[in-house]
Amino acid sequence: MSLTAEIPIPARAAPSAFAPAISAATLHQWLLDGRELALLDVREHGQYGEGHPFFAVHAAYSRLETEVARLVPCRATRTVLFDGGDTDSALARKAAGRLVALGYDDVSVLAGGAPAWSRAGHTLFKGVNLPSKTFGELAEHAFEVPHIDAHTLAARQRAGEPLVLLDGRTLEEHRKMTLPGAIPVPNGELALRWRTLVPDPATPIVVHCAGRTRSIVGAQILRDLGVPNPVLALENGTQGWALAGLELERGSARTLPPAPNAAQRRAARDDAAAAAQRAGVPVLSAAEAQAWLDDGTRTTFVFDVCTAEEFAAGGLQGTRHAPGGQLLQATDLQIGVRHARVLVLDDDGVRAPVVALWLRRLGFDAALVEDGLAGELRVPVRAPARLPPAVAELDAAELATLREDGADPPAVVDLRPSRTYRARHARGATWSIRPRVAADALAATGGNLQHPVLLIAADETIARLAAQDLREAGWQQLSWARAEAVESAGWAQQATPASPPDAEAIDYLLFVHDRHDGNLDAARRYLDWELGLIAQCAPDELASFRLPAAAHESAHQKPHIDS
Repeated sequence: MSLTAEIPIPARAAPSAFAPAISAATLHQWLLDGRELALLDVREHGQYGEGHPFFAVHAAYSRLETEVARLVPCRATRTVLFDGGDTDSALARKAAGRLVALGYDDVSVLAGGAPAWSRAGHTLFKGVNLPSKTFGELAEHAFEVPHIDAHTLAARQRAGEPLVLLDGRTLEEHRKMTLPGAIPVPNGELALRWRTLVPDPATPIVVHCAGRTRSIVGAQILRDLGVPNPVLALENGTQGWALAGLELERGSARTLPPAPNAAQRRAARDDAAAAAQRAGVPVLSAAEAQAWLDDGTRTTFVFDVCTAEEFAAGGLQGTRHAPGGQLLQATDLQIGVRHARVLVLDDDGVRAPVVALWLRRLGFDAALVEDGLAGELRVPVRAPARLPPAVAELDAAELATLREDGADPPAVVDLRPSRTYRARHARGATWSIRPRVAADALAATGGNLQHPVLLIAADETIARLAAQDLREAGWQQLSWARAEAVESAGWAQQATPASPPDAEAIDYLLFVHDRHDGNLDAARRYLDWELGLIAQCAPDELASFRLPAAAHESAHQKPHIDS
């Protein structure tokens, strides 16, 4: 048995706040009643990714106070928290106390956590970005998106056949690994920039991503716009390319293609407006959009879908930046409230209509605004999250003195990501994360609440949040430092490649990350997971999307990946 298990945590570690418990049956009713609902999984990333309800949004306890204002901006929103169901849902109840302290006044806890949802006959889904991934599989079926496999594409490249190969992911992902010669055009930029790259109406266009979803959506975006060229999605993306035994390009220095000229921009605007109109995307006047924003009974998210550089140069105050392709790929990272409303803005009338069109297909109540970012909207500016009291930060000089003055050294608790800790950390430091920090500090100090504790963190926010839990557990002698300062102070460093073990590294989801590190077995498992999503869904989960009925009528019949 570990020290952590041997030493009990004082009962005062958990803040007291009343949050009623609801059953899985009640939660299921709430998900279907059409009212706004935030269903938040407060476990860490690795735990969330191993199994959660279809409509759950991840809001890890380790950063809860800073994340919840972004995901659930209205404090009156009906909110349900859940965890792994251990010890009477203690983590979810503690998280509920944090939200009540922030002013959230309609917070409940799912009794029994995720296991109770499963026991009630509902599916717990592995993975992340679940609604968007499932939607991509449905969209491929609904729109009969043409595709090309890796071997066929490679043969065309070797033969010198004309084609335009586009990488629909972010620039960061493109630079890590891409197909040889691919041009980075994130899906949210396709409508604006495709004309600058295609020499004639006959040249095929191939869109790829790392797996399936963005290839499918990117190809269909171009088809929605009426692009005359043959448009194909690369089946299984960079993972399929690697599984076919083909070499990926790493370290590409290519950047976004240039913006279109005036004539191309006008044509792009016309195509985007026509596509949005055919899909029934509402276009609100500035007054109508302002009424949405001023309605205190509803949640309205406002997204600027321009590039990061454009947003930094002068976005509309109060809007949130969300590049369109990534917003569609990961709606659950941006929109934490089911049945909320969404306004989509840009400065050119090209990108926002396409993103709004696809958000509506994803089931969101999305709309455009006349004049976009140039309109006279007054978007509420959210106050920053109220953080717990500050903790003293020690610099390198103070840390060096701390080691030299002969006093008992503090217990060192490292709060950085588990993979970072494994690679290099102060010798003797204990890895921890906020849900476990009180127990780990007790183990590190032998149960002595008077012993000083030094937190190693990547930023002050993480340190302050963890320190709050430690103070409530009885510690008062707390400080924090950055890893760089600890190393500069001359503290000995070590690597522990197997510690924490995978089972303890709850911040890391092997299922998702290992496929990008050359692990072909992980890539096969991931692609099998994507192909199997539709078959796992209940009818009410699939019915949340707005796609032709045929897309809901049959499970994906593609074979599993075994190449």
